[in-house]
Amino acid sequence: MSSSTQINNEFFMQEALKEAKKAYEANETPIGAVITYNNEIIARGSNLRETLEDSTAHAEMNAIREACHKHKSWRLEDCTLYVTLEPCVMCAGAIIQSRIKRVVYGAKNKRFGAHQGAINLFSVPFNHQVEVIDGILEEECSKLISAFFINLRKGK
Repeated sequence: MSSSTQINNEFFMQEALKEAKKAYEANETPIGAVITYNNEIIARGSNLRETLEDSTAHAEMNAIREACHKHKSWRLEDCTLYVTLEPCVMCAGAIIQSRIKRVVYGAKNKRFGAHQGAINLFSVPFNHQVEVIDGILEEECSKLISAFFINLRKGK
């Protein structure tokens, strides 16, 4: 990975972390996502499952919906999704279905992840293959999620 690619990945992951912090402040699991096209953010999303009482309101899904609306297409070819936590199976399916070119994530999701966690859905030979880059700002992403669950257990 070139140094400019690394810098871009870190910049956009910082933007995804801003979305995760919004979720944290709303007492939602702090996961954030941004989608870029031509190195510009076209959509943002944070986890809103509790707020919307919707099991599909993951950060990735919310960002994908917004990107499709702004892009005026369900096909998000040449787009990159940055997300603070490894996508789950539902989100990985939506990423594949929407033809997103690349996924960049921070923290691993050992229990529910669809790349290195429970399953590697991105390695299945579907008609669309997604490039996956992991571990970008992993420590920051992991700390935010860990802090949320520690405070949740303490009743804060």
